Amino acid sequence: MNLDDQFLARAIELARHGSESGEGGPFGAVIVRDGKIIAEGWNRVVASHDPTAHAEISAIRTACAGANSFHLHGCTLYASSEPCPMCLSAAYWAHIDRIVFANSRAEAAAIGFCDDELYSELNRHFSSRSIVMEHHPTPGALEPLERWAANPGRIPY
Repeated sequence: MNLDDQFLARAIELARHGSESGEGGPFGAVIVRDGKIIAEGWNRVVASHDPTAHAEISAIRTACAGANSFHLHGCTLYASSEPCPMCLSAAYWAHIDRIVFANSRAEAAAIGFCDDELYSELNRHFSSRSIVMEHHPTPGALEPLERWAANPGRIPY
């Protein structure tokens, strides 16, 4: 078994653990740097009453805390299933180099975890989304953005 398969096996084991314990859906994730697992996570949406408590988000948070950084350059995210849009976005924000997953989103959709609608929503103009979104230009709203951009000591991310 190659390293990718070994790390995917661990993510699948975490998915099994989380779902069998009733903590959430059947999803697990590990983050690897230099051939070593630096963080693990499993879905805890039900147990934590937190819709963002996905396996990948949990692993990213743990890895970032352990690395004392909000970037995870040089890391691979192994996920039991293809990351949802939220988790995929978090991986991009964390600057993860690579994602390897076992189950496709079509396979997850077959048991009720369908992300297609969300992927579609994200491609719509904000005024056409199912959640009402309203743009209210407000005097002074740009000031924090401008001040941050002008701050030579800012930490870009």
